[in-house]
Amino acid sequence: MAEQLRMYGVLVWAWTRSAAQYPVSLVLLGVGSAVVTGLDALAIVIVFTGADRLGGFTAAEVLFLYATAALAFQASDALLGNTELLSRHVREGTFDTMMTRPVSPLVQIATERFNPRRPIRIVLPAVLLALVLPRLDVPWTPGRAAVVAVMVVSGTAIFCGIWVLAASVQFVLMESHGATKSLTYGGGFLTQYPLSLFARDFVRGVTFVVPLAFVNWQPALYVLDRPDPLGLPGPARFASPAVAVVTCAAAALAWRTGLRRYRSTGN
Repeated sequence: MAEQLRMYGVLVWAWTRSAAQYPVSLVLLGVGSAVVTGLDALAIVIVFTGADRLGGFTAAEVLFLYATAALAFQASDALLGNTELLSRHVREGTFDTMMTRPVSPLVQIATERFNPRRPIRIVLPAVLLALVLPRLDVPWTPGRAAVVAVMVVSGTAIFCGIWVLAASVQFVLMESHGATKSLTYGGGFLTQYPLSLFARDFVRGVTFVVPLAFVNWQPALYVLDRPDPLGLPGPARFASPAVAVVTCAAAALAWRTGLRRYRSTGN
């Protein structure tokens, strides 16, 4: 594991140095990515020009949900977002080449053509989170501060697991790329808003089937001192780390299973 992490860092650095050969392009792409990331936050601000609350939450509270969700999703996208390209590699036969190298195929796909503009997208949500935290109408305690930090880390791990799970499906369903985006990009968008906006059955699905509710919703209920619309017990607010471990373990199992089933191009 340590060796694979080291190789991940080596490959990321190599691609970053390659991108840095064109500094103007790199800066423009980074600024453009940051602006696009901020459009969702701008949409939330526009909504609150005509409403006091959204799903029972104030503007500061919704922006808190947006910032934590966007921070976790963009971090996971920077780390493992390239795994969505697996089906293309299988079709073109380039995955066979990856299998022959002394580096994990997952590491190779995740770092392929790594572009620094992806981690740049983390900046805006991080700044927004720092700005909105003092505006939340809650008594800040060490426990609440710790939950905010843990929810970002756990949310990132959950999204990383979902990226790998979605990629693993492509070993079997070659044309599933569009459908799996509903779990990755769709999940990133969904978690930016209060789940109280959605039907109870849908919320149950993103709680017990695809654990998106544990990215930021459940811990946010503790931070904001809000009741759970589903009536889940109090300990559910602190379950994000455990859910992250289970999700990543399921992703690792699915990836290994996919590798064992792989029989070269066209399978």
